[in-house]
Amino acid sequence: MKKSSKKGRNDKSMTRSHLVTLHQRLYHALDLGFRYSVNMTRKWQSNDVEMQKLVVRTISAFVDCISVETLCLPLVKDSVADIATALGGILQCKNEAVLDMATIAVLKLVRTLNSTTLQPHVAHLAHPLASSLSFHLLQVAVTCAAALKLIISKLSNKKESEVWEILKETDAAAQIISNLRKFSDEMKSIEYFVEMASLLSAIMQRWPPSRYPVWTNAKLREILGVVCVYPDAAVKVAVLQLCFALALCGNAAQQILDNGDALTTMIVNCMGNIQIHSVRILAFKLAQRLMVNEQGVQAMIGLSCEPIVNSIISGMSDWTLQSEKVSDDHLSLLKEACRLALITRWPGKHQASLWKHGVDRVLLNLIINNFHITLPPQKLLSQEEIIAMAREGLNADFLLLLRPYVWEILGWLAAHCDVNFHPNKQGNANYLNVLITIACLAFVDAIGSKRQLCQADCSNTSRSVSASKATFMMIYSPCKYIAFRARIALFEILRFDGEERLEYLLDAVNFSSLVDKSKMPNMFQITINMISLACYSASPQFCRHLIESRGINTLLGFVRWWLNNHFHIESMSLASHLRGTTEDRTCCVVAEEWEGTETLLLLAFWSLTELINHCDFEGIQADIYAWLMIHNKEHLIKEVQDICISASSSGLRWYCSYFLSFLGFYGFPSKLGKRIGTALGEKEQTDVRLLHHNGEPLSAHGVLLLVRCPSLLPSQEPPCPVRTSDCSSAELVADNKTRVQKEISLSAKVDYQALVKLLEFIYTGNLQAGDDLVAKLKLFARHCNLQPLLQLLCRKRPNWGAPIPKFDLSIALGSSGHEFSDMILEAKSSGKTHWTCGWCSLSAQHFHVHKIILWSSCEYFRALIQSGMQESHSQTLKVPVSWEALHKLVVWFYSGELPRPLSGCLWNNMDVERKLCEMQPYVELWWLAEFWFLDDIWDECSRIVTRCLDSAWQLSVKIIQVAADFSLWKLVEVAAGNVAPFYHDLRKSSALDMLDEQVVDMIRAASVQLAQQTALEQT
Repeated sequence: MKKSSKKGRNDKSMTRSHLVTLHQRLYHALDLGFRYSVNMTRKWQSNDVEMQKLVVRTISAFVDCISVETLCLPLVKDSVADIATALGGILQCKNEAVLDMATIAVLKLVRTLNSTTLQPHVAHLAHPLASSLSFHLLQVAVTCAAALKLIISKLSNKKESEVWEILKETDAAAQIISNLRKFSDEMKSIEYFVEMASLLSAIMQRWPPSRYPVWTNAKLREILGVVCVYPDAAVKVAVLQLCFALALCGNAAQQILDNGDALTTMIVNCMGNIQIHSVRILAFKLAQRLMVNEQGVQAMIGLSCEPIVNSIISGMSDWTLQSEKVSDDHLSLLKEACRLALITRWPGKHQASLWKHGVDRVLLNLIINNFHITLPPQKLLSQEEIIAMAREGLNADFLLLLRPYVWEILGWLAAHCDVNFHPNKQGNANYLNVLITIACLAFVDAIGSKRQLCQADCSNTSRSVSASKATFMMIYSPCKYIAFRARIALFEILRFDGEERLEYLLDAVNFSSLVDKSKMPNMFQITINMISLACYSASPQFCRHLIESRGINTLLGFVRWWLNNHFHIESMSLASHLRGTTEDRTCCVVAEEWEGTETLLLLAFWSLTELINHCDFEGIQADIYAWLMIHNKEHLIKEVQDICISASSSGLRWYCSYFLSFLGFYGFPSKLGKRIGTALGEKEQTDVRLLHHNGEPLSAHGVLLLVRCPSLLPSQEPPCPVRTSDCSSAELVADNKTRVQKEISLSAKVDYQALVKLLEFIYTGNLQAGDDLVAKLKLFARHCNLQPLLQLLCRKRPNWGAPIPKFDLSIALGSSGHEFSDMILEAKSSGKTHWTCGWCSLSAQHFHVHKIILWSSCEYFRALIQSGMQESHSQTLKVPVSWEALHKLVVWFYSGELPRPLSGCLWNNMDVERKLCEMQPYVELWWLAEFWFLDDIWDECSRIVTRCLDSAWQLSVKIIQVAADFSLWKLVEVAAGNVAPFYHDLRKSSALDMLDEQVVDMIRAASVQLAQQTALEQT
């Protein structure tokens, strides 16, 4: 042993001695080429080829001798700066005789140095490497690409902007694109393609702006479509890396799905178990990016459902246990397969396919290794046996890293499971029963925990929140079997201390409701608390105790606290396992979630509706309404209706509507519905009369009936979609103002009051009705196929993920509503020809519209129509805006939503003139909204324009004069503020000469104010 130690010391001594010798030789060579600059810094200035070769050889020899141990020696650390400077200078000479040697030396150096040592010198090396990517000697270009990719992989965040500027200056991305485009034509080596594609992938992953020129290059997409069929594994990896980096841009991902049949086929094939692990892992990662939202899932599943499901199942189960530890390769594969399995959050045929392939068995095996040894294949376990086995699985520390994924997958499977699903039809019911029980146990462990969950304990919090959410989704699953088993399991686990835990929950939520915005509660714990109350609310065994403990008051108090504080929670912040390493580098991605960021408010309303729905016993429901009256029921209803209108998530809007149904309000409030609702009872513009033998004729507007409830219109020419038994006859008559009206005689079976309420729903999107009318309205809703209204009238809980019904009249702009149109809106000018419209050809420059839509939307139109336009059946009105602005305005009239401008990569890569064209219609509408008192459009246009101005001061300069011409002085003020920092440069360049003097004065004033504010902050 002593001899060995002595020998080791001798070896180290010899190594250091050799390193000192090489260091002396290195500096003997370096001194021949270094010169001192004016500021006394050493700079490489030699162009002598032989000297350069000598220096490169001595650098290579010295770097070869550096090890992890010697890297920290002053002898080495102090030499790195001179080595990097010399190599950078030699590379810039572009001498063919030396370049090959020099690039190899750079690659060696970058491989040897750790990230910290490399950082100060990346600029010396990155610039010459980037400028040599298209060098005609292939090996030089390949080595430059490999070295630059390695530099990027070791790059710190502080150096990112510096290297990105170098890449832009050298046009590196364009060079690589050009190299890849030439690949098939010039038949360059596979290594060349792999290195170039890998470097481009590294650049795109790190810098989002580099993606646009890649995914918009049609020739490159064509090359990828050809290369992706190559059998070489290295090529597959390179293509997968490139597509993954592209798919970080939502627009590029959509293009891959739309136009990449060969690519998507390759991706699915690469996920199969015949591929090596590295290929499968990359394919899984890429598939995750392509299926980041429901549209992507439907596209991929529509093409290859069974192969994708097979790959997920095999990826989650094709592993072997070695020495009670899963290998790193298998663990990475398992993790990515589990992440891809989270496509279960969206409905589709993959849901049933996963059950068919035994996903419950696979998930259970990730918790209890070799569970089949102890779990009998045939015997159905009792509840006690299931709980005992579940406790054993919960306490096992096997693959804890994957537990959050297991709970997420299980929860989403339950949320979208078929109502009549039963595990016995697919396999062994014991698997699912044990899995459900383990999730419930993990959830209960998080209820009333003595220790508070904290963000620092990421692994534990992810498991707790995910298990809680999975239990919640199983309890409320549309599948009768899963919901029943989850409720039974939860009750058995909480049998002895459930009420005690419930008291703790109510105290915790009450305490959270007293906290002001400056002291936000623990988001992990409060989320679990609200999920817990929702689960308790579903249990008849605990529902009575929850109400008797003033649970309604607690929940209503929480709702008010949320409305005052708006405590939004991102799903990624609750589940760290869902955030990938590149998640912060994505762009142009739209991934809407049903629960959105308003999860806590959704859970509060969920619990409230469950309590009210299940509490008909012993007069408790009367107590609930008494509590609501004490807490100002009318004010609460108004608040909830406002949430229905303004909430960003479909889930919250659904449950607010569901909650209102228990208070006698049915439907889905919306801004457009409120506007159109002003026309209810307005007889001047009606063109349909509904004749009822028991009451006065009801006047209505045909276009609204046609779009919102076509079953009320009889089938005749001009075509109306559906004739019902309630419509016994119809005829055209003229009223005393010669307006043609359609009269519809209704059956005696139709209840008059119910018909009045149905018209209220047609016009506003919601209605108020007492219990005496609900049964009659159910018949109407069922007969007229108004399913969302019927669901609320029946007080049926919405399924997770159900889309919110939109109040949208856009279909009336098509041919189906043309017979009811009675007015033409014509644009002032044609504008730019690049604009398109789905409803009217560009050559026409006008829209056939309906007076009642305009009458409801704008005071200006209401006065105009009432003052004389009603005398004419069809009349043209010229709107003083361009065709593009008119198009957006009409869309808003009929849908309640203003079309948004292009954003993300598409916006950022426009030139200033094109951006000005995009913004011009919104400026016009901003101006028009002031005169027509269109407050919603005014607010939206001001937000859109000011947000776009923030992204480019050059656009502000262009838009200032446009805004001044329209006398939009607030916009001029905002734009002037953006230009203010550049005022002196703009004045010197004469860029302000085109502006009016008044506008220039505003910019000058903004510049002075900015200077004063800056000086004040510095003092």
